[in-house]
Amino acid sequence: MHKPQALVPERIRNIRQCTFGWIDHDFLHRGYLGRLSQEELLLYYFLITVADRNGVSFYDYERICQGLKLELNDYLRARDRLCEQALIAYHNGVFQVLSLPPPEKFLSPRPPERSARGDFQTLQEVLKNVTR
Repeated sequence: MHKPQALVPERIRNIRQCTFGWIDHDFLHRGYLGRLSQEELLLYYFLITVADRNGVSFYDYERICQGLKLELNDYLRARDRLCEQALIAYHNGVFQVLSLPPPEKFLSPRPPERSARGDFQTLQEVLKNVTR
């Protein structure tokens, strides 16, 4: 398989020359990218960007909401959901972006499946699939 070359070689990213922040490839491969809401992804990426090398940051909610153009309730929901998914820890204004949990641990259920018509499945259809 042919490996693509850098399009602009003089601008190749180098972690040694920048401040800290990265997204683990497993974030995509374990399905987090598709499972998280837009607000959750936005907050997660923000926290990765502002975190120090230990994943720690302490931006207050007003600054986060203003910078990300999020309503307070959307921010709170995203923050709580990221904590539930064990992607971040939060306490008294301090955030920590955590290493990804083991593959099978802390994963939320898949989004509801849609029927052939494109509608969400009925409870009866869901239960029929569970008993298979």
